[in-house]
Formats: sequence, structure tokens, C-alpha cells
Amino acid sequence: MDKEVFGLRLRKYRKDKGLTIEKLAEQIGLSPNYLGDVERGKKLPSMGTFIHLVNVLDISADELLKDEVNRADYLVDSEISSRLSGLTPRRRTAVLNILDRILEELPQLASE
Repeated sequence: MDKEVFGLRLRKYRKDKGLTIEKLAEQIGLSPNYLGDVERGKKLPSMGTFIHLVNVLDISADELLKDEVNRADYLVDSEISSRLSGLTPRRRTAVLNILDRILEELPQLASE
């Protein structure tokens, strides 16, 4: 597991919830210094701490581990859908057209 990627992802979800390191650390019973080390990719949390983190942040474990879990493809699909839903219909159509062009080029790129 890439500790830096895990830490960056944890920081993103913490900030998305509007929590400071101090507040999150307090809620899960850790020191802010330890949590800071996790977010900076210096340490990985224990399983118990990991469970506390996902529960307090109200996220699925897959969201923090999606690069490590083979069956987390649905998260990518969900992220794409989420980003598209924020666009106007005209922009969604433009993105779809761009995606079609990219998909047309993929077989050619694979042979190079």
C-alpha cells in the first residue's frame, strides 16, 4: 500500500468533512501528531484506527483503499458520474464527444 497516496486521500476526505486534524484526532482518540504523520504518508493506521477513520468520516473503506482493492471499479464510475452531473447538458454532451474521440484512438495507441 502506498502510504503517501493513502495519506493524501485521507486528508482530502477530512477536509471535505470540514474537520481539522485536531478535531478528527480527538474524535478517533489519536494524537494530532500521529494523524499528521498518517496524512503525510509517514505511517499507516492500524486496522482499528482505520475502521474509526472511515466511520467518523462516513466513507466506505474502498474510498481510501481503491488502488489496493480489485473490485473498486464502481468508485471510478461513481466519480465520473458525479463530475458529469455537475455540468450543464451542453457541457455533458461536449465531454461525451471528447470521450468518444479518445475511445476511438485507444486501439491505435495500444499498438504503438
